[in-house]
Amino acid sequence: MNAKPVSHSQTTLTELMIPSYANFGGRVHGGILLSLMDKVAYACAAKHAGQYCVTVSVDGVNFRQPVEVGELVSLLASVNYVGRTSLVVGIKVIAENVKSGTVKHTNTSYFTMVAKDEHERPTEVPPLLLETVDDIRRFLEAIKRKELRASYSEHFDNAKTRMLLNENIGKLEKERCELADGLEL
Repeated sequence: MNAKPVSHSQTTLTELMIPSYANFGGRVHGGILLSLMDKVAYACAAKHAGQYCVTVSVDGVNFRQPVEVGELVSLLASVNYVGRTSLVVGIKVIAENVKSGTVKHTNTSYFTMVAKDEHERPTEVPPLLLETVDDIRRFLEAIKRKELRASYSEHFDNAKTRMLLNENIGKLEKERCELADGLEL
């Protein structure tokens, strides 16, 4: 299987934010943006894999700035990392006020996708050809995020299995919660 360069599958999705996309606060609903991000992640991953791809996880959806109705939103996607059957697609979301010309970076996120064959089984994807320093940096950053995620999962799962309520109940004292009267631990 021949390696494909990052540039082969880079995808941009641009959409005007219309009034029906607004939330109760009058700004674009985060779910609309997540849906657009999922679409561009699929398109980018499928172009690289040459196969149907599904979303298996999403990292880092932090909305840095709100998106306003009337802005033009562009989602820039590229494959940052490939495993045997998985791909990590990095997505940068920018919003442009077409009247003023101001552009703002609203968020960056990472979608892990898995390629599927015609029987819905994971299937191998082509290697990624790294052609620029940015390609190398993004690939290495994806490896680091993968390591951190694995470490977090291991530590959190171990902590959950060891956590005893009676030993940890004191941690609630500084939190914004109350225990119901008569609650037995």
